[in-house]
Amino acid sequence: MLSIKLFGLLAQVFTLAKTKQKRERKMKQRSLPMWKNPSYLQNSVGIFLFFCAYGIWWSFFRIWLKESVHLNATEVGQVYSANSLVALILLLVYGAVQDQLGIRRHLIIAVSTIAALIGPFVTFIYAPMLSTPGAVRFIGILVGAVVLSAGFIAGNSLVEAIGEKCSRKFNFVFGQTRAWGSLGYAIVALFAGVASTIHPLLIFWLGSFFAVGVLAICTFWIPQEQRELMHQEAGSTSQAATTPSLHDILGVLRMPEVWIIMAFMLFTNSFYNVFDQQMFPSYYVDQFSDSVVGTDTYAVINGVQVFLEAACMALAPIIMEKIGVRNSLLLGGFVMFARIGLVLLMGNNIYLLSADRMMHALQMSFTVLPAMRYFALHYNTKMSATLYLVGFQFASQGGQIIFSTPLGYLLDSTGSTTTFMVMTAITFIAFVYGLIIIKKDTQDVDGDPLKKHINKGMTAQMASSEQLD
Repeated sequence: MLSIKLFGLLAQVFTLAKTKQKRERKMKQRSLPMWKNPSYLQNSVGIFLFFCAYGIWWSFFRIWLKESVHLNATEVGQVYSANSLVALILLLVYGAVQDQLGIRRHLIIAVSTIAALIGPFVTFIYAPMLSTPGAVRFIGILVGAVVLSAGFIAGNSLVEAIGEKCSRKFNFVFGQTRAWGSLGYAIVALFAGVASTIHPLLIFWLGSFFAVGVLAICTFWIPQEQRELMHQEAGSTSQAATTPSLHDILGVLRMPEVWIIMAFMLFTNSFYNVFDQQMFPSYYVDQFSDSVVGTDTYAVINGVQVFLEAACMALAPIIMEKIGVRNSLLLGGFVMFARIGLVLLMGNNIYLLSADRMMHALQMSFTVLPAMRYFALHYNTKMSATLYLVGFQFASQGGQIIFSTPLGYLLDSTGSTTTFMVMTAITFIAFVYGLIIIKKDTQDVDGDPLKKHINKGMTAQMASSEQLD
Protein backbone atom coordinates (compact mmCIF):
# COMPACT_ATOMS: atom_id res chain seq x y z
CA MET A 1 0.00 0.00 0.00
CA LEU A 2 2.82 2.33 0.95
CA SER A 3 4.67 1.53 -2.28
CA ILE A 4 1.57 2.42 -4.33
CA LYS A 5 1.28 5.77 -2.58
CA LEU A 6 4.99 6.40 -3.07
CA PHE A 7 4.68 5.55 -6.76
CA GLY A 8 1.73 7.93 -7.08
CA LEU A 9 3.68 10.69 -5.35
CA LEU A 10 6.67 10.18 -7.65
CA ALA A 11 4.35 10.30 -10.67
CA GLN A 12 2.92 13.63 -9.46
CA VAL A 13 6.44 15.04 -8.93
CA PHE A 14 7.43 13.87 -12.42
CA THR A 15 4.32 15.50 -13.95
CA LEU A 16 4.97 18.77 -12.10
CA ALA A 17 8.59 18.76 -13.28
CA LYS A 18 7.45 18.21 -16.87
CA THR A 19 4.92 21.03 -16.58
CA LYS A 20 7.54 23.37 -15.13
CA GLN A 21 9.99 22.45 -17.88
CA LYS A 22 7.36 23.13 -20.54
CA ARG A 23 6.45 26.47 -18.93
CA GLU A 24 10.12 27.49 -18.74
CA ARG A 25 10.61 26.59 -22.40
CA LYS A 26 7.61 28.72 -23.41
CA MET A 27 8.83 31.64 -21.27
CA LYS A 28 12.24 31.40 -22.90
CA GLN A 29 10.64 31.39 -26.36
CA ARG A 30 8.50 34.42 -25.51
CA SER A 31 11.62 36.38 -24.54
CA LEU A 32 13.30 35.62 -27.88
CA PRO A 33 12.96 38.06 -30.79
CA MET A 34 11.16 36.44 -33.70
CA TRP A 35 14.31 36.21 -35.83
CA LYS A 36 16.08 34.29 -33.02
CA ASN A 37 13.31 31.73 -32.62
CA PRO A 38 14.73 28.65 -34.42
CA SER A 39 11.31 27.10 -35.09
CA TYR A 40 10.06 30.37 -36.60
CA LEU A 41 13.11 30.53 -38.86
CA GLN A 42 12.81 26.89 -39.91
CA ASN A 43 9.10 27.13 -40.74
CA SER A 44 9.49 30.51 -42.45
CA VAL A 45 12.29 29.37 -44.76
CA GLY A 46 10.46 26.11 -45.50
CA ILE A 47 7.19 27.89 -46.35
CA PHE A 48 9.08 30.51 -48.40
CA LEU A 49 10.73 27.85 -50.58
CA PHE A 50 7.58 25.74 -50.86
CA PHE A 51 5.58 28.68 -52.19
CA CYS A 52 8.42 29.48 -54.59
CA ALA A 53 8.17 25.91 -55.87
CA TYR A 54 4.36 26.10 -56.07
CA GLY A 55 3.92 29.65 -57.34
CA ILE A 56 6.43 29.49 -60.18
CA TRP A 57 4.15 27.16 -62.15
CA TRP A 58 0.73 27.38 -60.47
CA SER A 59 0.32 31.10 -61.19
CA PHE A 60 0.53 30.29 -64.93
CA PHE A 61 -1.04 26.85 -64.92
CA ARG A 62 -4.33 28.05 -66.46
CA ILE A 63 -2.51 30.01 -69.16
CA TRP A 64 -0.18 27.06 -69.82
CA LEU A 65 -3.16 24.71 -70.28
CA LYS A 66 -4.71 27.09 -72.81
CA GLU A 67 -1.67 28.40 -74.71
CA SER A 68 0.69 25.40 -74.65
CA VAL A 69 -1.62 22.38 -74.38
CA HIS A 70 -4.52 24.10 -76.23
CA LEU A 71 -7.37 23.06 -73.93
CA ASN A 72 -10.71 24.92 -74.00
CA ALA A 73 -12.52 26.16 -70.88
CA THR A 74 -14.54 22.95 -70.46
CA GLU A 75 -11.42 20.78 -70.68
CA VAL A 76 -9.59 23.07 -68.26
CA GLY A 77 -12.53 22.63 -65.90
CA GLN A 78 -12.09 18.87 -66.15
CA VAL A 79 -8.41 19.19 -65.22
CA TYR A 80 -9.23 21.33 -62.18
CA SER A 81 -12.08 19.02 -61.15
CA ALA A 82 -9.79 15.98 -61.27
CA ASN A 83 -7.10 17.84 -59.32
CA SER A 84 -9.61 18.85 -56.68
CA LEU A 85 -11.09 15.35 -56.39
CA VAL A 86 -7.72 13.78 -55.66
CA ALA A 87 -6.74 16.67 -53.38
CA LEU A 88 -10.00 16.17 -51.49
CA ILE A 89 -9.11 12.56 -50.69
CA LEU A 90 -5.52 13.43 -49.82
CA LEU A 91 -6.61 16.23 -47.48
CA LEU A 92 -8.42 13.68 -45.32
CA VAL A 93 -5.38 11.39 -45.34
CA TYR A 94 -2.87 14.19 -44.72
CA GLY A 95 -4.91 15.69 -41.88
CA ALA A 96 -5.37 12.34 -40.12
CA VAL A 97 -1.73 11.29 -40.51
CA GLN A 98 -0.25 14.66 -39.50
CA ASP A 99 -2.39 14.91 -36.36
CA GLN A 100 -0.99 11.49 -35.42
CA LEU A 101 2.57 12.62 -36.18
CA GLY A 102 2.33 15.92 -34.26
CA ILE A 103 5.28 18.08 -35.38
CA ARG A 104 7.25 15.21 -36.90
CA ARG A 105 7.90 15.73 -40.61
CA HIS A 106 7.86 12.26 -42.14
CA LEU A 107 4.82 13.12 -44.26
CA ILE A 108 6.06 16.48 -45.51
CA ILE A 109 9.37 14.84 -46.52
CA ALA A 110 7.40 12.43 -48.73
CA VAL A 111 5.32 15.30 -50.12
CA SER A 112 8.36 17.46 -50.93
CA THR A 113 10.00 14.48 -52.66
CA ILE A 114 7.00 14.25 -55.00
CA ALA A 115 7.09 18.04 -55.49
CA ALA A 116 10.76 17.86 -56.50
CA LEU A 117 9.79 15.61 -59.44
CA ILE A 118 7.33 18.10 -60.99
CA GLY A 119 9.73 19.17 -63.79
CA PRO A 120 10.49 15.74 -65.27
CA PHE A 121 6.93 14.55 -64.67
CA VAL A 122 5.32 17.39 -66.66
CA THR A 123 7.94 17.30 -69.42
CA PHE A 124 7.98 13.57 -70.13
CA ILE A 125 4.54 12.36 -68.99
CA TYR A 126 1.90 15.02 -68.25
CA ALA A 127 2.30 17.46 -71.18
CA PRO A 128 2.53 14.74 -73.89
CA MET A 129 -0.56 12.97 -72.53
CA LEU A 130 -2.63 16.17 -72.29
CA SER A 131 -1.66 17.04 -75.86
CA THR A 132 -3.04 13.71 -77.12
CA PRO A 133 -6.85 13.69 -77.61
CA GLY A 134 -9.13 10.92 -76.43
CA ALA A 135 -8.46 8.29 -73.77
CA VAL A 136 -4.78 9.22 -73.44
CA ARG A 137 -5.70 12.77 -72.43
CA PHE A 138 -8.24 11.47 -69.91
CA ILE A 139 -5.66 9.15 -68.32
CA GLY A 140 -3.17 12.02 -68.32
CA ILE A 141 -5.63 14.23 -66.43
CA LEU A 142 -6.05 11.51 -63.76
CA VAL A 143 -2.33 10.76 -63.42
CA GLY A 144 -1.55 14.47 -63.25
CA ALA A 145 -4.21 14.98 -60.61
CA VAL A 146 -2.49 12.42 -58.36
CA VAL A 147 0.99 13.92 -58.72
CA LEU A 148 0.03 17.61 -58.61
CA SER A 149 -2.32 17.11 -55.67
CA ALA A 150 0.08 14.95 -53.66
CA GLY A 151 3.00 17.31 -54.14
CA PHE A 152 1.37 20.73 -54.18
CA ILE A 153 -2.42 21.22 -54.07
CA ALA A 154 -3.00 19.14 -50.93
CA GLY A 155 0.65 19.51 -49.88
CA ASN A 156 0.19 23.28 -49.67
CA SER A 157 -2.47 22.89 -46.99
CA LEU A 158 -0.31 20.38 -45.12
CA VAL A 159 2.60 22.84 -44.98
CA GLU A 160 0.27 25.51 -43.59
CA ALA A 161 -1.23 23.12 -41.02
CA ILE A 162 2.22 22.09 -39.74
CA GLY A 163 3.30 25.72 -39.51
CA GLU A 164 0.19 26.65 -37.53
CA LYS A 165 0.72 23.70 -35.18
CA CYS A 166 4.37 24.69 -34.58
CA SER A 167 3.40 28.33 -34.00
CA ARG A 168 1.25 27.31 -31.02
CA LYS A 169 3.90 25.00 -29.58
CA PHE A 170 6.92 27.26 -30.07
CA ASN A 171 5.34 30.68 -29.57
CA PHE A 172 5.50 32.55 -32.87
CA VAL A 173 2.81 34.22 -34.96
CA PHE A 174 1.81 31.95 -37.83
CA GLY A 175 0.52 34.85 -39.94
CA GLN A 176 4.03 36.31 -40.08
CA THR A 177 5.45 32.92 -41.06
CA ARG A 178 2.78 32.52 -43.75
CA ALA A 179 3.68 35.98 -45.05
CA TRP A 180 7.06 34.56 -46.09
CA GLY A 181 5.15 32.11 -48.27
CA SER A 182 3.35 34.96 -49.98
CA LEU A 183 6.66 36.78 -50.42
CA GLY A 184 8.18 33.72 -52.09
CA TYR A 185 5.15 33.39 -54.35
CA ALA A 186 5.44 37.08 -55.25
CA ILE A 187 9.11 36.90 -56.14
CA VAL A 188 8.73 33.92 -58.48
CA ALA A 189 5.51 35.30 -59.99
CA LEU A 190 7.45 38.35 -61.21
CA PHE A 191 9.68 36.29 -63.48
CA ALA A 192 7.36 33.32 -64.09
CA GLY A 193 5.90 35.04 -67.16
CA VAL A 194 9.38 35.64 -68.60
CA ALA A 195 10.37 32.04 -67.85
CA SER A 196 7.25 30.70 -69.56
CA THR A 197 7.96 32.75 -72.70
CA ILE A 198 11.55 31.42 -72.80
CA HIS A 199 10.14 27.88 -72.70
CA PRO A 200 6.67 26.79 -71.50
CA LEU A 201 8.14 23.93 -69.43
CA LEU A 202 10.84 25.98 -67.69
CA ILE A 203 8.45 27.02 -64.90
CA PHE A 204 7.99 23.37 -63.88
CA TRP A 205 11.74 22.69 -63.75
CA LEU A 206 12.22 25.76 -61.57
CA GLY A 207 9.48 24.33 -59.34
CA SER A 208 11.59 21.17 -58.96
CA PHE A 209 14.63 23.26 -58.07
CA PHE A 210 12.86 25.06 -55.21
CA ALA A 211 11.20 21.85 -54.00
CA VAL A 212 14.63 20.25 -53.53
CA GLY A 213 15.35 23.08 -51.09
CA VAL A 214 12.15 22.28 -49.17
CA LEU A 215 13.15 18.62 -49.02
CA ALA A 216 16.59 19.52 -47.65
CA ILE A 217 15.12 21.75 -44.92
CA CYS A 218 12.55 19.18 -43.82
CA THR A 219 15.18 16.44 -43.71
CA PHE A 220 18.20 18.14 -42.14
CA TRP A 221 17.04 21.28 -40.27
CA ILE A 222 15.45 20.20 -37.00
CA PRO A 223 15.83 22.78 -34.18
CA GLN A 224 16.90 21.44 -30.79
CA GLU A 225 13.64 22.50 -29.13
CA GLN A 226 11.71 20.37 -31.62
CA ARG A 227 14.00 17.38 -31.01
CA GLU A 228 13.40 17.71 -27.26
CA LEU A 229 9.63 17.94 -27.67
CA MET A 230 9.51 14.95 -30.02
CA HIS A 231 11.63 12.96 -27.56
CA GLN A 232 9.35 13.91 -24.66
CA GLU A 233 6.21 13.03 -26.61
CA ALA A 234 7.68 9.69 -27.69
CA GLY A 235 8.33 8.71 -24.08
CA SER A 236 5.20 10.26 -22.55
CA THR A 237 2.27 8.10 -21.50
CA SER A 238 0.03 11.18 -21.69
CA GLN A 239 0.69 11.60 -25.41
CA ALA A 240 -2.24 9.31 -26.24
CA ALA A 241 -4.58 11.79 -24.55
CA THR A 242 -3.43 14.62 -26.79
CA THR A 243 -3.26 12.67 -30.06
CA PRO A 244 -6.59 12.17 -31.86
CA SER A 245 -7.66 8.61 -32.51
CA LEU A 246 -9.06 7.41 -35.84
CA HIS A 247 -12.49 7.53 -34.20
CA ASP A 248 -11.93 11.21 -33.29
CA ILE A 249 -10.81 12.04 -36.81
CA LEU A 250 -13.76 10.31 -38.49
CA GLY A 251 -15.98 12.01 -35.92
CA VAL A 252 -15.18 15.37 -37.54
CA LEU A 253 -17.36 14.38 -40.50
CA ARG A 254 -20.23 13.59 -38.12
CA MET A 255 -20.22 17.06 -36.55
CA PRO A 256 -23.18 19.10 -37.93
CA GLU A 257 -21.52 22.44 -37.08
CA VAL A 258 -18.50 21.52 -39.23
CA TRP A 259 -20.78 20.86 -42.23
CA ILE A 260 -22.50 24.20 -41.59
CA ILE A 261 -19.24 26.15 -41.85
CA MET A 262 -18.16 23.94 -44.79
CA ALA A 263 -21.26 25.10 -46.69
CA PHE A 264 -20.10 28.71 -46.27
CA MET A 265 -16.63 27.82 -47.59
CA LEU A 266 -18.16 25.79 -50.43
CA PHE A 267 -20.20 28.65 -51.89
CA THR A 268 -17.68 31.43 -51.27
CA ASN A 269 -14.12 30.14 -51.48
CA SER A 270 -14.84 27.40 -54.05
CA PHE A 271 -16.64 29.73 -56.46
CA TYR A 272 -13.99 32.37 -55.94
CA ASN A 273 -11.13 29.93 -56.64
CA VAL A 274 -12.77 28.81 -59.88
CA PHE A 275 -13.01 32.48 -60.87
CA ASP A 276 -9.49 33.44 -59.78
CA GLN A 277 -7.59 30.37 -60.99
CA GLN A 278 -9.50 29.23 -64.06
CA MET A 279 -11.17 32.34 -65.48
CA PHE A 280 -9.49 35.60 -64.51
CA PRO A 281 -5.97 34.90 -65.92
CA SER A 282 -7.29 34.12 -69.42
CA TYR A 283 -9.90 36.89 -69.21
CA TYR A 284 -7.15 39.39 -68.37
CA VAL A 285 -4.76 38.20 -71.10
CA ASP A 286 -7.61 38.21 -73.67
CA GLN A 287 -7.95 41.99 -73.25
CA PHE A 288 -4.60 42.38 -75.08
CA SER A 289 -4.23 42.09 -78.84
CA ASP A 290 -0.87 40.36 -78.29
CA SER A 291 -1.10 37.36 -75.93
CA VAL A 292 2.65 37.51 -75.15
CA VAL A 293 2.30 41.10 -73.92
CA GLY A 294 -0.80 40.09 -71.97
CA THR A 295 1.02 37.17 -70.33
CA ASP A 296 4.00 39.35 -69.35
CA THR A 297 1.70 42.07 -67.98
CA TYR A 298 -0.28 39.53 -65.98
CA ALA A 299 2.98 38.20 -64.52
CA VAL A 300 3.85 41.69 -63.28
CA ILE A 301 0.47 42.46 -61.70
CA ASN A 302 0.36 38.96 -60.25
CA GLY A 303 3.75 39.53 -58.64
CA VAL A 304 2.74 42.93 -57.27
CA GLN A 305 -0.46 41.43 -55.87
CA VAL A 306 1.43 38.71 -54.02
CA PHE A 307 3.88 41.23 -52.54
CA LEU A 308 0.83 43.07 -51.26
CA GLU A 309 -0.53 39.74 -50.00
CA ALA A 310 2.67 39.16 -48.01
CA ALA A 311 2.19 42.51 -46.27
CA CYS A 312 -1.47 41.70 -45.59
CA MET A 313 -0.52 38.27 -44.21
CA ALA A 314 1.87 39.92 -41.74
CA LEU A 315 -0.77 42.45 -40.64
CA ALA A 316 -3.78 40.10 -40.68
CA PRO A 317 -3.11 38.50 -37.24
CA ILE A 318 -2.95 41.96 -35.64
CA ILE A 319 -6.15 43.08 -37.37
CA MET A 320 -7.84 39.76 -36.58
CA GLU A 321 -7.01 40.20 -32.89
CA LYS A 322 -8.68 43.63 -33.02
CA ILE A 323 -11.82 42.89 -35.04
CA GLY A 324 -12.17 39.21 -34.16
CA VAL A 325 -12.15 35.92 -36.07
CA ARG A 326 -15.82 36.07 -37.10
CA ASN A 327 -15.52 39.56 -38.58
CA SER A 328 -12.29 38.60 -40.35
CA LEU A 329 -13.98 35.61 -42.01
CA LEU A 330 -16.90 37.78 -43.06
CA LEU A 331 -14.51 40.39 -44.48
CA GLY A 332 -12.95 37.65 -46.61
CA GLY A 333 -16.40 36.56 -47.80
CA PHE A 334 -17.32 40.14 -48.72
CA VAL A 335 -14.11 40.61 -50.72
CA MET A 336 -14.80 37.40 -52.67
CA PHE A 337 -18.25 38.37 -53.92
CA ALA A 338 -17.23 42.02 -54.43
CA ARG A 339 -14.22 41.17 -56.57
CA ILE A 340 -16.19 38.93 -58.96
CA GLY A 341 -18.98 41.50 -59.20
CA LEU A 342 -16.64 44.43 -59.86
CA VAL A 343 -15.20 42.72 -62.95
CA LEU A 344 -18.65 43.09 -64.54
CA LEU A 345 -18.41 46.87 -64.13
CA MET A 346 -14.83 47.21 -65.38
CA GLY A 347 -15.27 45.99 -68.95
CA ASN A 348 -11.93 45.73 -70.74
CA ASN A 349 -10.18 48.48 -68.78
CA ILE A 350 -6.75 47.01 -68.01
CA TYR A 351 -6.03 49.45 -65.17
CA LEU A 352 -9.26 48.65 -63.34
CA LEU A 353 -8.83 44.91 -63.90
CA SER A 354 -5.32 45.17 -62.47
CA ALA A 355 -6.73 46.96 -59.41
CA ASP A 356 -9.34 44.22 -59.09
CA ARG A 357 -6.54 41.64 -58.99
CA MET A 358 -5.00 43.49 -56.02
CA MET A 359 -8.10 42.62 -53.97
CA HIS A 360 -6.91 39.01 -53.97
CA ALA A 361 -4.34 40.01 -51.34
CA LEU A 362 -7.14 40.77 -48.90
CA GLN A 363 -9.06 37.63 -49.82
CA MET A 364 -6.12 35.32 -49.11
CA SER A 365 -5.20 37.00 -45.83
CA PHE A 366 -8.76 37.11 -44.50
CA THR A 367 -9.75 33.62 -45.59
CA VAL A 368 -6.84 31.28 -44.82
CA LEU A 369 -5.73 32.74 -41.47
CA PRO A 370 -9.22 33.32 -39.99
CA ALA A 371 -10.27 29.81 -41.10
CA MET A 372 -7.34 28.29 -39.20
CA ARG A 373 -8.02 30.45 -36.16
CA TYR A 374 -11.76 29.72 -36.26
CA PHE A 375 -11.19 25.98 -35.88
CA ALA A 376 -8.48 26.47 -33.23
CA LEU A 377 -10.85 28.78 -31.33
CA HIS A 378 -14.06 26.75 -31.34
CA TYR A 379 -12.76 23.16 -31.37
CA ASN A 380 -10.24 20.97 -29.55
CA THR A 381 -6.77 21.98 -30.74
CA LYS A 382 -5.48 18.39 -30.79
CA MET A 383 -7.38 18.00 -34.08
CA SER A 384 -6.46 21.40 -35.54
CA ALA A 385 -4.80 19.95 -38.67
CA THR A 386 -7.75 17.66 -39.41
CA LEU A 387 -10.33 20.39 -38.80
CA TYR A 388 -8.53 22.90 -41.04
CA LEU A 389 -7.86 20.41 -43.83
CA VAL A 390 -11.40 18.99 -43.71
CA GLY A 391 -13.45 22.03 -42.69
CA PHE A 392 -11.75 24.55 -44.97
CA GLN A 393 -9.65 22.85 -47.64
CA PHE A 394 -11.97 19.83 -48.03
CA ALA A 395 -14.90 22.16 -48.70
CA SER A 396 -12.86 24.36 -51.06
CA GLN A 397 -11.55 21.45 -53.12
CA GLY A 398 -14.95 19.72 -53.06
CA GLY A 399 -16.53 22.82 -54.51
CA GLN A 400 -14.02 22.91 -57.34
CA ILE A 401 -14.85 19.29 -58.17
CA ILE A 402 -18.54 20.14 -58.36
CA PHE A 403 -18.34 23.55 -60.04
CA SER A 404 -15.24 23.61 -62.28
CA THR A 405 -16.65 21.69 -65.25
CA PRO A 406 -20.19 23.19 -65.29
CA LEU A 407 -18.85 26.72 -64.85
CA GLY A 408 -16.30 26.08 -67.61
CA TYR A 409 -19.14 24.89 -69.87
CA LEU A 410 -21.20 27.96 -68.90
CA LEU A 411 -18.26 30.20 -69.82
CA ASP A 412 -17.82 28.47 -73.20
CA SER A 413 -21.53 28.59 -74.05
CA THR A 414 -22.69 31.98 -72.67
CA GLY A 415 -19.55 34.07 -72.22
CA SER A 416 -17.92 35.80 -69.27
CA THR A 417 -20.68 38.34 -68.47
CA THR A 418 -23.40 35.77 -67.73
CA THR A 419 -20.96 33.48 -65.91
CA PHE A 420 -19.67 36.25 -63.64
CA MET A 421 -23.22 37.42 -62.88
CA VAL A 422 -24.21 33.92 -61.74
CA MET A 423 -21.09 33.59 -59.61
CA THR A 424 -21.57 37.02 -58.02
CA ALA A 425 -25.17 36.22 -57.06
CA ILE A 426 -24.25 32.88 -55.47
CA THR A 427 -21.29 34.24 -53.48
CA PHE A 428 -23.44 37.13 -52.21
CA ILE A 429 -26.12 34.70 -50.96
CA ALA A 430 -23.35 32.68 -49.27
CA PHE A 431 -22.03 35.85 -47.61
CA VAL A 432 -25.49 36.57 -46.15
CA TYR A 433 -25.61 32.94 -44.98
CA GLY A 434 -22.26 33.49 -43.25
CA LEU A 435 -23.66 36.47 -41.35
CA ILE A 436 -26.17 34.07 -39.82
CA ILE A 437 -24.17 30.90 -39.12
CA ILE A 438 -20.58 31.92 -38.28
CA LYS A 439 -20.09 31.71 -34.52
CA LYS A 440 -19.17 34.71 -32.40
CA ASP A 441 -15.69 34.63 -30.89
CA THR A 442 -17.07 34.17 -27.36
CA GLN A 443 -19.48 31.39 -28.36
CA ASP A 444 -18.58 27.69 -27.81
CA VAL A 445 -14.88 28.32 -27.12
CA ASP A 446 -13.44 24.79 -26.80
CA GLY A 447 -9.93 25.63 -28.07
CA ASP A 448 -7.52 28.57 -27.76
CA PRO A 449 -9.40 31.83 -26.97
CA LEU A 450 -8.30 35.16 -28.39
CA LYS A 451 -5.84 37.08 -26.23
CA LYS A 452 -8.21 39.99 -25.73
CA HIS A 453 -10.84 37.63 -24.32
CA ILE A 454 -8.26 35.99 -22.05
CA ASN A 455 -7.26 39.42 -20.76
CA LYS A 456 -10.89 40.39 -20.23
CA GLY A 457 -11.48 37.15 -18.36
CA MET A 458 -8.45 37.74 -16.12
CA THR A 459 -9.58 41.31 -15.43
CA ALA A 460 -13.05 40.09 -14.53
CA GLN A 461 -11.60 37.44 -12.21
CA MET A 462 -9.39 40.00 -10.48
CA ALA A 463 -12.34 42.37 -10.03
CA SER A 464 -14.42 39.53 -8.62
CA SER A 465 -11.65 38.59 -6.20
CA GLU A 466 -11.31 42.19 -5.03
CA GLN A 467 -15.05 42.36 -4.36
CA LEU A 468 -14.87 39.15 -2.32
CA ASP A 469 -11.96 40.56 -0.33
